[in-house]
Amino acid sequence: MYYKQETGKEGEDIATEYLESIGYNVIERNFECRQGEIDIIALDKDEIVFIEVKTRRNKKYGLAVEAVNDTKKKHLWKAAEYYLYSRNLQDDFIRLDVIEIYLSKGKVYINHIKKAIE
Repeated sequence: MYYKQETGKEGEDIATEYLESIGYNVIERNFECRQGEIDIIALDKDEIVFIEVKTRRNKKYGLAVEAVNDTKKKHLWKAAEYYLYSRNLQDDFIRLDVIEIYLSKGKVYINHIKKAIE
């Protein structure tokens, strides 16, 4: 596994633990389809939450959330729509969030941005 992939997996693991600690029920990770990929799918009370996780070891190239550009947002929406369609969940409430994970000097910083993608 490459360094960037290891960092991304570590961030997704941290995000999953964080979500579970605040009461979310993680139902799927790394959902892939032709339309795109979703890092984490979870339930928050009565909402299905599609979560993009961005992990950085520094801010040299900008904030992690800035990597979620318009093209990425479009793919996330398409993948979320396909997920809902494939499981007959079109009538459920949904939300698309971004979780930024910053790993620095042995510390972890988490920024959970709800409704980050509309």
